[in-house]
Amino acid sequence: MFADNLMSDFLSRHRLPGGFRDMAERYYLPLAERLTEIHKGGHPLLIGVNGAQGTGKSTLADFLRVATESMSNWNVAVLSIDDFYLTRAQRKVLASDVHPLLMTRGVPGTHDTEMLADYMDGLQKLGSNDQLKIPRFDKATDNRADRSRWTTVVGPIDLIILEGWCVGSKAQPDAELEKPLNPLERDDDPEGTWRNYVNDQLKSNYEEIFERLEYLIYINAPDFDSVLRWRLKQEKKLAEISASRSAGLMTGDQIVRFMQFYERITRANQTTIPEYANIIFDLDDTHLIVSSSQSEQYAKNSGIIQ
Repeated sequence: MFADNLMSDFLSRHRLPGGFRDMAERYYLPLAERLTEIHKGGHPLLIGVNGAQGTGKSTLADFLRVATESMSNWNVAVLSIDDFYLTRAQRKVLASDVHPLLMTRGVPGTHDTEMLADYMDGLQKLGSNDQLKIPRFDKATDNRADRSRWTTVVGPIDLIILEGWCVGSKAQPDAELEKPLNPLERDDDPEGTWRNYVNDQLKSNYEEIFERLEYLIYINAPDFDSVLRWRLKQEKKLAEISASRSAGLMTGDQIVRFMQFYERITRANQTTIPEYANIIFDLDDTHLIVSSSQSEQYAKNSGIIQ
């Protein structure tokens, strides 16, 4: 049973609108209950949460943590793929050796996948009262946060949630990368070096991690244009409450360019992930879920990602 005061505290802590309560009760609580049903025991259940920027991945991940800890007395660890970015110095080398666009964190190839895999292994092996510090990335400094700011988890762990905009994404066929998708690719990557490197990373290092997921949740935005509108609206609100733009806020043109780094994979995800994710939540323009479904592949494979 998920207590009403826990729901109220969650809404307050995340500053969520009243409509979230009904949505959570209809979609998120049954999902939390489903996770307890499919957990086989013997090892932590490992799930992924994918969605474009602004779809509510981190909110869903935290809700599942709170709900399963409350209803099943689970011990839950939440990992954000954003916390495993390569350091600024590492990306500087990558930008010099491979392509300048790799200086900008976000796309596959800019994460420390070896480090992420090690921490996933470490969480799965935690025994009673064993401790592990989970890395944090400081986006304000564009670098890994000091260890004093990392989060400590205590074993044993029942559920590991890996959330991120490219979690569970698959590489595109090489032929689909030949034509630039947007001005960023056209002007800054005319030969396709950057986008092919990113795609090759999905084929190798990332695929090895994503194949370990036992359950994949996809939060599906209406379209990429909606994602861009949400990002522009968010930045406008931040600007209205900020005394100046010196706090790292971006202009509209800067946001449009920044989102072009994510556009190719985000659009591909909207086509491919619903084919194999275990559950898909479809959003409307107000960020609320309007429907949920299960992929045909999930139905055929009894809930395990193949």
